[in-house]
Amino acid sequence: MTPRRRPLGAHDVDRSSEVYVKLRDLIVRGRLAPGARITETDAAERLGVSRTPVRAALQRLGQEGYIVVTNTGRRRRPMVAPLTREDATELLHILAEVEGLAARYAASLKPTLRTQLGTELRRLNEELRRVAQGKRTDANQVFDLDQTLHRRMVEAAAGSRLLSLHEAIKPQVERYGRVYAAALTDDIAHSVEEHAQLIQAIEAGDPDGAQHAVLTNWRNAAARLSHVIDAVGEQGSW
Repeated sequence: MTPRRRPLGAHDVDRSSEVYVKLRDLIVRGRLAPGARITETDAAERLGVSRTPVRAALQRLGQEGYIVVTNTGRRRRPMVAPLTREDATELLHILAEVEGLAARYAASLKPTLRTQLGTELRRLNEELRRVAQGKRTDANQVFDLDQTLHRRMVEAAAGSRLLSLHEAIKPQVERYGRVYAAALTDDIAHSVEEHAQLIQAIEAGDPDGAQHAVLTNWRNAAARLSHVIDAVGEQGSW
């Protein structure tokens, strides 16, 4: 008979959340490469925990798409999900819809708040333009500035449910940004101009225009990323 696994206690739940965050960060930042195998025993030893919270963390990571399971004979082998063109397109299109709602709400804020937000977003966008045009472009800095701009817009107007959706999907998009950042910097000027349209719509109190601007930005980003993946190749695919 297969031994029954004991239910998770409160301590296990807290520990599994910690393990989940650590493993997710390693995956997002590419320190656990796409296609890399993950075993409960190895992860437990490296993180200094028992296999129980690791197992729970791996299940959660699998549900969210960071890990896939392959069957080899009788064994189920978790591995870091590959980075593929199809997956990237789906993720960025989902993020476009989530941030589109946030942009709509941002353009519906009171005039004073819209002006304050617009000023902050414009500053970030100009910094993004400056860094991207530098002689030695730092791809990670470009990526971080772009992330900060989008995150600030979402935080300014989104409710708790929309924030939760954004927090669930954005790290998965970040995986692609981190891996392909260097190849994407050549196209950052297009993104800067798309941001400018978004900022203008928010400041003008134009919800339709703001939502459209974000949808355009992320859909174009999906197309740009697809071209890069076609040229550079998918990561972790068999």
